[in-house]
Amino acid sequence: MAWVVLVVSGMLEAVWATALDKSHGLSRPIPAIVFLVALAASMTGLGVAMRSLPVGTAYAVWVGIGAVLTVVYAMATGTESISALKVVFLLGIVGCVVGLKLSH
Repeated sequence: MAWVVLVVSGMLEAVWATALDKSHGLSRPIPAIVFLVALAASMTGLGVAMRSLPVGTAYAVWVGIGAVLTVVYAMATGTESISALKVVFLLGIVGCVVGLKLSH
């Protein structure tokens, strides 16, 4: 169950990171509210997952999921360019996250 909570929390990290960008320094109310709610939920989930997972593993997986999904979303919406090297390095992050899960 901790892994499911951690994955959802990592996904929420991508939501709050994207909402923070769209809030333009927290000056737009709706994206700012989405940022705050997603941030609180993401951090809460991370904390819950850390009750039974090692801090280093949990944090690395959480950050990895959030980072990859944030970049993939930016690429999908055209706000970030796509390149073969970026895809290779993102796959490397995914591989490392899966490796941490398998080695747990």
